[in-house]
Amino acid sequence: MKPTPTFSKSEYNFLRELILKSKNATNTKEANQLSQELDRAVISKESDLDPSIIRINSFVTIEDVKAQKQMKIQIVLPSSADLKQSKISILAPLSVAIIGFKENDQVDWELPAGIKTLKIIAVDNSEVHTS
Repeated sequence: MKPTPTFSKSEYNFLRELILKSKNATNTKEANQLSQELDRAVISKESDLDPSIIRINSFVTIEDVKAQKQMKIQIVLPSSADLKQSKISILAPLSVAIIGFKENDQVDWELPAGIKTLKIIAVDNSEVHTS
C-alpha cells in the first residue's frame, strides 16, 4: 500500500500557493503532481508532526532500491535550488515524489528515467524553520 503524505497546515497552504504561482511557469507537470499529492495528504498540527517527515528544507538520504544507490539531497524552494550543492527544488520530480513522506517509507514514482522505487533512509529537519 502506498504511504500517505503528511503536511503541517502552514506548509500545505504554502505549497498550494506555490503551485498556483508555478502553473504559469515551466513546471506545470510537477505542479500538477504535487497538487495531486496534496489532495490525498493528511494535514497535521505543527506540534503533532512526526520529526522524520520530509518538508521544505529537509536534508534527506534516499535510496534507489533497484540500483542500490543512495543520495543525499536538500529540498528547497525553486529560487534556492542548486544541483551542485544537492539542493533540489520542491517542484523537481524527485522532491514531488518524496515530500510529506517519512523515514522508512518506500514510494514508487515516475521520474524522467522511468519508474523508480525510492526508500527514504534518513531525514534531518534540524535546520527546518517552521512558520
